Amino acid sequence: MDSTVDTPLGEVRRVGVVGAGTMGAGIAQVFALKGFSAAVVDTNGDALVRARVGIDSSLTRMVRKATITEADRSAALARLTFDREMAAAASADFIVEAVVEEEEVKRTLFRELSASVRPGVVLASNTSSISITRLAAAAQRPELVIGMHFMNPVPIMELVEVIRGHATSDATHAATVNLARRLGKSPVTVSDYPGFIANRILLPMINEAIFALMEGVASKEDIDQVFRLGMHHPMGPLALADFIGLDVCLSILEVLHEGLGDPKYRPCPLLRRMVDAGHVGRKRGRGFYEYQE
Repeated sequence: MDSTVDTPLGEVRRVGVVGAGTMGAGIAQVFALKGFSAAVVDTNGDALVRARVGIDSSLTRMVRKATITEADRSAALARLTFDREMAAAASADFIVEAVVEEEEVKRTLFRELSASVRPGVVLASNTSSISITRLAAAAQRPELVIGMHFMNPVPIMELVEVIRGHATSDATHAATVNLARRLGKSPVTVSDYPGFIANRILLPMINEAIFALMEGVASKEDIDQVFRLGMHHPMGPLALADFIGLDVCLSILEVLHEGLGDPKYRPCPLLRRMVDAGHVGRKRGRGFYEYQE
């Protein structure tokens, strides 16, 4: 399979994915299935093990569903490497950052990466809400920094938000859009405002559903059923919040509230209380609903 992407910044053959969580693993899987060599980097060795096992399991399910062949699965796994050293990502032609959704962590990473990558390498962030302009300000070459926000679950969801920071160059934007299309995704270009498009609209809806629950308007089951049956959503807003992670929802709402200064983005007190209690959704076994391993 020819995975080369021709861009004004050169050919992309090898990608680096920094962060081996759910999003990072999904991004790496998609790249590997499309013929790119992908280095997954995380300082947490346990996270790397979970990512490797998770990708293998995901690809196995795809074989069972006849979405891909066994040969596709084996070839994709062979294109993946897992490493705790940042140098493994620094040698890539294009890098996607998918670490924890905290601005200072991401800024530190971009500062480090921009000092070690080759000239012309794009540094893309999978952030769901943090300003690309502020992240780029920490890099040596801010014109090469862009947002590339994949949707979860990455192997299934088609959309990619491509976010231009204040200094993002036309060449960087073209390269990222081209790469997203090569992955079989549908890129949508978005300006750098808090929450971009997807989460600026989605999170206030989820937040309002939590307010409705807190105020006793309806039970969690009935709130979700209204959206499943009335709006034909695949899951209701409270179940979706559990899927995203209540801590992530809170973080995005705080970015919206601070960045736009509008009280309509104020996080619901019940959401804060649940995050404080550690009931953050599926990944911890309990959120609005309870989950078993």
